[in-house]
Amino acid sequence: MNKKSILSNLPSVDELLNDDKITDLIDEVPRKLVVNSIRGCLQNYRSKILNMKEQELENFQVDTDELIGSIIQGSKQFISMNLRKVINATGVVLHTNLGRALLSDEIKEEVWSVASGYSNLELNVATGKRGSRYSHVVEIIKYLTGAEDALVVNNNAAAVMLVLSTMAKEKEVVVSRGELVEIGGSFRVPDVMEQSGAKLVDVGTTNKTHLWDYEKALGEDTAALLKVHTSNYKILGFTEAVPLKDLVTLGRKNNVPVIEDLGSGVLVDLQKYGLTYEPTVQESVALGVDVVTFSGDKLLGGPQAGIIVGNKHWIDQMKKNPLTRAFRIDKLTMAALEATLKLYLDEEEMMEKIPTLKMLTESITSLAERAQKLYSILSSVGLSIEIKEDFSQVGGGSLPLEKLPTKVIAIKPSHLSVSRLEEKLRNYRIPIITRIQEDQLIIDLRTIKEEDYGVINEALKDAIGV
Repeated sequence: MNKKSILSNLPSVDELLNDDKITDLIDEVPRKLVVNSIRGCLQNYRSKILNMKEQELENFQVDTDELIGSIIQGSKQFISMNLRKVINATGVVLHTNLGRALLSDEIKEEVWSVASGYSNLELNVATGKRGSRYSHVVEIIKYLTGAEDALVVNNNAAAVMLVLSTMAKEKEVVVSRGELVEIGGSFRVPDVMEQSGAKLVDVGTTNKTHLWDYEKALGEDTAALLKVHTSNYKILGFTEAVPLKDLVTLGRKNNVPVIEDLGSGVLVDLQKYGLTYEPTVQESVALGVDVVTFSGDKLLGGPQAGIIVGNKHWIDQMKKNPLTRAFRIDKLTMAALEATLKLYLDEEEMMEKIPTLKMLTESITSLAERAQKLYSILSSVGLSIEIKEDFSQVGGGSLPLEKLPTKVIAIKPSHLSVSRLEEKLRNYRIPIITRIQEDQLIIDLRTIKEEDYGVINEALKDAIGV
């Protein structure tokens, strides 16, 4: 049989539309989308036939059921949400690919109230006149950080660009060579600086920068000294960096402002909870840094945002910069950020109700108890499972050396490969994202909720055909 005769046996669009299964599909999916799916599937089928070798054509027959199945799957997939909930069983708390920080259940009502109705986003209710969208969070940010003023944009890279564009456009900014980091997705500090219009002057070496390196670089075109907190990597060994306090002193002495990009943005001393020291925003402000930038969706535990705090003079200048409008946050981000920040007013409530902080500080005893509970649920599935000790990661470019002791469920399937089991869980109706380690599927308790145990159980049964 040749390709031409096989192609002639393909059903037409009208024939497929008259099939009972397709007719039923049109009750769920708009007819126009179904027709589009039919045409796409027919085209794919034609391409498959045209790419076949002669020996493959001998006993080949058009599989109408397969074709109809593809049409139904494609149509339903088109109308379903692409952005959806997944279960993070990787143990990476701030997983960039999975949306980083989880928002607290406590703030659902506040966010939905703003999302589903009108709000006073840019209305001063007291005067009845136009207000500033930033006024909703400025006072609480000032209270929590001790800063003179604050501004919020859509992410920390935007915050750094806005700061440099305002304070140093067409002028020089001095930064240590060891701090020219790549933030992720190939976005690098030098590139952000170039786009802002500032001129980079890098000093020192990758592993060592001294105060006199900054001093030698100062000139009449110097607009600022920039310190970038290397939150996503560490250089160990023969290293030296200039303490922030000394850099601030140098800036004051020469009337040059100091900018610090803190990256992760911590508002609580993590050492109190057994984690590695990470400089807080409050410490930088107290040391006299003129402008500090940090993220809202990393260790702060809120929505994606770039937060700028510091000297009121500079913040006022930034508010006038045209980039501020381009980088501004929407009402949903504003609502989520304000509600998250209010949880910081009570430290006990903050540690319990902000998911990122709760997951990072969960005790090994609690994890062991939860692991035992999940183990008991999964024991009926018919898989070889065990509870093991392992380590979770912070993720999101934060605390790169931190290893968090954890408990995991390790699964060794017998009738399919570990990679196939991982794929099946990943493609379940609620995707479950796991990791493979030593030829076992690993489910880390630190990043999953108890409400997800049932879904994991169902997904595993479905994967092995129970």
